[in-house]
Amino acid sequence: MKNINYVINGVLAVAVIILFILQFSGNKKSTPFSGTVVTSSGEQTFELPVAYVNVDSLLDNYIFAIDVNDNLARKGENIRANFVQQQRNFQAEVENFNYRYQNQAFTSQARLDQEQRRLQQRQADLEALAEKQSLELNEEYQRTNMQLRDTIMAHLKEYNKAKGYQIIYSNTSSSLVSPILWAEDVYNITTEFTDYLNKKWTSLGGN
Repeated sequence: MKNINYVINGVLAVAVIILFILQFSGNKKSTPFSGTVVTSSGEQTFELPVAYVNVDSLLDNYIFAIDVNDNLARKGENIRANFVQQQRNFQAEVENFNYRYQNQAFTSQARLDQEQRRLQQRQADLEALAEKQSLELNEEYQRTNMQLRDTIMAHLKEYNKAKGYQIIYSNTSSSLVSPILWAEDVYNITTEFTDYLNKKWTSLGGN
């Protein structure tokens, strides 16, 4: 279902691009984009003021993205290694308890019960620690993704000042960014289209 949504979003993005290029190309008096007419084999082709970014490729080659992902991977590995060691220590304590129990090494029932409660609490603490560390790592992952996204979008806006593209979209199904990365406000038809839908609904007798 997610893949279908990305395909639909991509088709809608292209439709919006074509619609507004046709509608506004004659009304825009100045734009950094030249709209170059390229002559090739005697044919003239209008170069649309749009572009796309392969986000997967960008993330694979953007040094900042590589660095932050490596940092997260190292932190996750350190957390995992530390937790595995604590699990091993706990397992050793459990084996020691079982050995002492089988050899009747506890001096009293009260001492046996005390050691059982201690191990049960130790197990509960380990489970709580695992959940806590998982949540913290996930939160840091989300913060890092947001930082990476904000950095990309800020630099994309700055980059486009010289390029003058009207719409820049992503051609990959990345969870980091939306299908349309950047667009001029004039291409946002949300309010207009909402009004159109409401009028259609009202005309059909909707409440």
